[in-house]
Amino acid sequence: MAQTLVIVESPAKAKTIEKYLGKNYVVRASLGHVRDLPKSKMGIDIENNFEPSYITIRGKGPMIAALKKDKAKADRVVLATDPDREGEAIAWHLTHALGLDPQKTARVSFQEITKDAVQKAMKSPRAIDEDLVDSQQARRILDRLVGYSISPILWRKVMKGLSAGRVQSVAMRLIMLREREIRAFVSEEYWTFALKMKSEEGKSFVADVIRVNNKKLSIDNEKDARALEKKLKGLEYTITDVEQKERTRAPYAPFTTSTLQQEASYKLNFSASKTMMTAQKLYEGIRLQRGSEGLITYMRTDSTRVSQEALVQAKEYIVEAFGKEYAKTRSGGGGKNAQDAHEAIRPSSPKRTPESIKSYLSRDEFRLYELIWNRFMASQMANARFLSTVVDIEGDDVLARAKGEVRLFEGFQKVYEMRTDSVELPQLQKGQKPKLQKVDAQQKFTQPPSRYTEASLIKEMEDKGIGRPSTYAPTLYTITRRGYVTKEKKSLVPTELGEITNSIMEENFLDIVEPEFTAQMEEKLDAISEEKTPWQDVIREFYDSLEPLVQQADERIKKYDLSEVTDLTCEKCGSPMLIKKTIKGNFYACSNYPDCKNTKPILKEIGVDCPLCEDGQIVERKTKRLKVFYGCSNFPACRFASWDKPVGKNCPTCGQPLVEGKGRNSGYLHCHSKECSYKEKMPKDDK
Repeated sequence: MAQTLVIVESPAKAKTIEKYLGKNYVVRASLGHVRDLPKSKMGIDIENNFEPSYITIRGKGPMIAALKKDKAKADRVVLATDPDREGEAIAWHLTHALGLDPQKTARVSFQEITKDAVQKAMKSPRAIDEDLVDSQQARRILDRLVGYSISPILWRKVMKGLSAGRVQSVAMRLIMLREREIRAFVSEEYWTFALKMKSEEGKSFVADVIRVNNKKLSIDNEKDARALEKKLKGLEYTITDVEQKERTRAPYAPFTTSTLQQEASYKLNFSASKTMMTAQKLYEGIRLQRGSEGLITYMRTDSTRVSQEALVQAKEYIVEAFGKEYAKTRSGGGGKNAQDAHEAIRPSSPKRTPESIKSYLSRDEFRLYELIWNRFMASQMANARFLSTVVDIEGDDVLARAKGEVRLFEGFQKVYEMRTDSVELPQLQKGQKPKLQKVDAQQKFTQPPSRYTEASLIKEMEDKGIGRPSTYAPTLYTITRRGYVTKEKKSLVPTELGEITNSIMEENFLDIVEPEFTAQMEEKLDAISEEKTPWQDVIREFYDSLEPLVQQADERIKKYDLSEVTDLTCEKCGSPMLIKKTIKGNFYACSNYPDCKNTKPILKEIGVDCPLCEDGQIVERKTKRLKVFYGCSNFPACRFASWDKPVGKNCPTCGQPLVEGKGRNSGYLHCHSKECSYKEKMPKDDK
């Protein structure tokens, strides 16, 4: 019997798809990319029209060999990688790695991993889209040219391990431009005046003073503020105008990658990386009662378009659950840069409510799925309707205004509340004379612009056309991991290293870090996928402007010394010890290097004794991948280690140390031992 080999990227996706296709299909996973440019060199033949030199990714040999065996047994090969440029490129690389004919190999794609979508896609195979592949290949080559041309200069002049990137360097420039605005900001004093009043019926409300003496309120000192406060207290007030209008509020469109990352940050406190990793699991398949099911559509998209089938299903659910008056179909669309073949991020089945599958999901998976489901369902619901009231109140030459709002019909807000600070006013009529109860005069100061958060930076990048849906999370991860920024609460704060790196890029490669230039380059890369421009022409134009800048920069950039002198002396030679800085952390080193090569770690103690040895202290350490863990200061003599932070207390059940919980255990202390299930609420003082 004829057999078809289907290749996807991940085992989870393979497991979900295999159950939909029957026994004549074998589904295997490539585990992502199988070929890439070499890490040890540029890997691009600049003299030969920028021909890339691809190699098999280390560790992928056995997997490719296994796929070749499966191919030999199969009558047909189908590549079902993700439905975007990167997925197309993975499919193209698989044809080369497995010796397949790209024009004869079947390529299928689907926006959601459901039985109907998968089976429908299998009936409509196509050839690999070479233009999409060229677009992705050009993007990869551009990134390699920037990274492998500029990064070595940063290593020599600043610190080993630094990197420059076509998108990450622009993101860092945006962060630094905002930081300069904050530093240059001069705060100005101003005063606001709120009149707390009672209506003739005895109901309280508040009106804000907006005009005095027929001029916009503008008080910038306490003397004038107190004079106005005294005046306001002595006036009689009359309602001179009451205006009421019915207003509607439309729901947001369903999520794109950018808006999902932003809203998950605001509402769930997820990082961009965590959002995408969790969404990937929901897309590839979660094991439900009847087996694995893909719960959402593809999560890398900049389109808000929704399929007709999903619109019908959503309307049916809304009418059944809430009533006909709550339904209003909106098909959506894409932005100017959207890949229109994609849909918005939505549940694969609108009838699969979050609560109905909550028991099958982890806490993070449930919260993200609920957010996606609510947003999509809201997008297909009727507008909310409000009665808006504006009341003008005058006293002598003072005008105050009270605003209120009453919701007449909740519409989409039945499932997706929008942030609002509106209040409800009592019944007020023109000519009434409310009584002043209190004048609330507040001194305020203008505030500098806020630092970027991950969410606001992603929004800014999207607005300026920098990067694409697949690049936002990796860009933020890179600038954090390289030590260019730190997170203070949610704010992205540039480090000394980030400032130095950005200054070098601005002074020597300004065009590359200009948002406008990067946005134009994205448009050129999109043009390749639309068969408007040969990819080599785009690369040549870019390289011709980059090469002279690289040659000049190596001579112009000064050598930076980031080491700091300490009052410690080297126990081996008596010379002063320095603090040496690296992207993996700082350490002490002898200033007499290379004659003396003495070094010592800088240990960050947390104030907890080691539970295993007598004189050790628990210190914060980092893995090679910069993940924080906790170990003993006497390492390697003592090998106590914990991913969770010890608190200096022992488990009452087994005597092992208690540690702070993370994720779903946040706010709790639990036992370090895997064999013990003890858990208690964290004392308030420890939170």
